[in-house]
Amino acid sequence: MTNVYKEPKVFKGTMEPYPHEEHGRERGRAKNPVKFLQGIEQRARERQVAIETVRLLRRDVIECYHREGVNHYENCKEEVQAYYNIIIQKDHGQLQPKWADKRKQDGFA
Repeated sequence: MTNVYKEPKVFKGTMEPYPHEEHGRERGRAKNPVKFLQGIEQRARERQVAIETVRLLRRDVIECYHREGVNHYENCKEEVQAYYNIIIQKDHGQLQPKWADKRKQDGFA
């Protein structure tokens, strides 16, 4: 039996931005290299969580389309809307730290 009829497990809370360390000098060295590397690793984890969330939502939409058949326009609105709300966000809703330099909000600048 597939997991089509099982209730999905969804996190309903909110997450806070993770601590990070920016480059401290003009030569590119961080003030605290350990915190800087931990921030990079955390950002990679957050990106992977965002990618997996999109993958799971896409799978839910596909399963709903297969399950509902020709009635998918009416019966799959919630799944499609949840998927659409995530994919239109910047970085698929990835949790971002609060950067001192606002230009860094757009990717890995």
